[in-house]
Amino acid sequence: MTVLTVAQATVRFLANQWTERDGVRQRLFAGCFGIFGHGNVAGLGQALLEAGDALPYHLPRNEQAMVHTAVGYARMRNRLSTFACTTSIGPGATNMVTGAALATINRVPVLLLPADTFATRVASPVLQELELPGSLDVSVNDCFRPVSVFFDRISRPEQLASSLLAATRVLTDPAATGAVTLAMPQDVQAEAHDFPEELFAERVWKVRRPAPAAEDLAEAVELIRTARRPLLVSGGGTIYSEATDALRALAEATGIPVAETQAGKGSLPYDHPSAVGAIGATGSTAANALAREADVVIGVGTRWSDFTTASRTAFQHPGVRFVNLNVAPVDAYKHAGVPLVADARAGLLALADGLRGWSVEGDYASLAVRLAQQWERTVTRAHTLGHGPLPAQSEIIGVVQELSEPADVVVCAAGSMPGDLHKLWRTRDPKGYHVEYGYSCMGYEIAGGLGVKMADPSREVTVMVGDGSYLMMAQEIATAVQEGVKLTIVLVQNHGFQSIGALSESLGSQRFGTRYRYRGADALLPVDLAANAASLGAQVLRASTVEEFRKALAQARAAEVTTVVHVETDPSVPAPDSESWWDVPVAQVSELESTRRARVAYEKGRRAQRPLL
Repeated sequence: MTVLTVAQATVRFLANQWTERDGVRQRLFAGCFGIFGHGNVAGLGQALLEAGDALPYHLPRNEQAMVHTAVGYARMRNRLSTFACTTSIGPGATNMVTGAALATINRVPVLLLPADTFATRVASPVLQELELPGSLDVSVNDCFRPVSVFFDRISRPEQLASSLLAATRVLTDPAATGAVTLAMPQDVQAEAHDFPEELFAERVWKVRRPAPAAEDLAEAVELIRTARRPLLVSGGGTIYSEATDALRALAEATGIPVAETQAGKGSLPYDHPSAVGAIGATGSTAANALAREADVVIGVGTRWSDFTTASRTAFQHPGVRFVNLNVAPVDAYKHAGVPLVADARAGLLALADGLRGWSVEGDYASLAVRLAQQWERTVTRAHTLGHGPLPAQSEIIGVVQELSEPADVVVCAAGSMPGDLHKLWRTRDPKGYHVEYGYSCMGYEIAGGLGVKMADPSREVTVMVGDGSYLMMAQEIATAVQEGVKLTIVLVQNHGFQSIGALSESLGSQRFGTRYRYRGADALLPVDLAANAASLGAQVLRASTVEEFRKALAQARAAEVTTVVHVETDPSVPAPDSESWWDVPVAQVSELESTRRARVAYEKGRRAQRPLL
């Protein structure tokens, strides 16, 4: 037995957890981010100080951002390694709720350790305590319950061992992972207890590759063999499972064209003969044309979000059937699909074996190639518009693409940029594209990019962020400078929430509430985001033309310190049309003619929706 405080025992346990897949081991927890207050400075703060390099501590600048950094790291490590995050009770804790929601929606593991109010209630009400007349066992940390895949409150030291083991089991389960929250009352953190020594032994959590059930596999193979126009849609699970080689082999053997979700972008190199690009509301015309006619759709590692299905308008074949290969049963059974509840790589290998000797008809394979080539010509035009005087956003993407290497990583999350990148970025490496679009959280970009770079320092990381998202959360520039982590940040300034502005206009709401202007005037606000970035410690370069941007970006890539390239763009130039639709309801009645017209268009779009049952 070993006498430790609850906080010390927690840190010692975390330092000895490992994951293993395919014989490769790595630490489950690479370290701990923490912002300290009265609730955790003398508990988990003291324990981290005492632990030293056993569980390295990193000082971030924002509680939400540190969860984003942990998510960026975990996603880059294929969900096999992550960070713990600790805060004090109160605003520090609730600041993490957004990060928890992002992690759970994207199904990426992160451990949250918010302090909690006194378990003894000896001094109640304490600073930052939520007082509810009808209940004394609720604190602000109960906000984490609906956005966590596992939640527990450690109100006695004896509870710690079972809670830590249960939490780690969930974190390392690909079908169940997400944010795990252990609320730790500040008095309990500092309380000593005699813990069993076995709790702190090195523990390896094996991440296995379950194979599909034989009867489900047989049904799926039979269905695919009857298909005349099959389409495979690859999601994030393909990349997390390191199944891209198996996907490539299946596509080459069968000729089935492959479309990609946001999380699955990079499943195939953009120029592979079977690659038809992004699918859905932010997709390519090639993938969406094939989707409309597909009679069998094979989803691999996708959760079929509304953007992927174009709000259930993408698949229009009257008899369309789905085969869903997913480690999570909740996704495998969607759209009344034939469920293959299995690891993506194991499932793809099994499908390839069952489909041996079968392939799509030559005319269909040729059609897919022609459509993909047409889209590539569209991308080239968008990259090289020659628009002026201010460049279009698509031209900025084109320059970043031109100067990037195959192993580089582009990071983005919110605004108009994710949709443009999904359409226009030419991914060459499975980990070269990192766009958080499950939660589309403004402010994720810089913090997430920091996590990506920490996960793989050998890669050049380019963060692309609009002015609206930058203003939400730029503080982790200071953390990158502090840690000596080099990022290239492309800050696109278009003076407003232009993505929602364009959507607002298309829905008859006339860009209401989306412009950065003086009240009652059209003059721009004198906001200098480049100066703000410099104040946080970054090197800053400014550009106003495509050529100036190209030179500045080359300089930023060559730099050894975090560098921000600030460039103004013309928000009036849209990316190429995806020939798709997204369901955003429009007011049924309105005094505005613009809204009435938008409602007519909305009703027309909605008529194409299908239940997919």
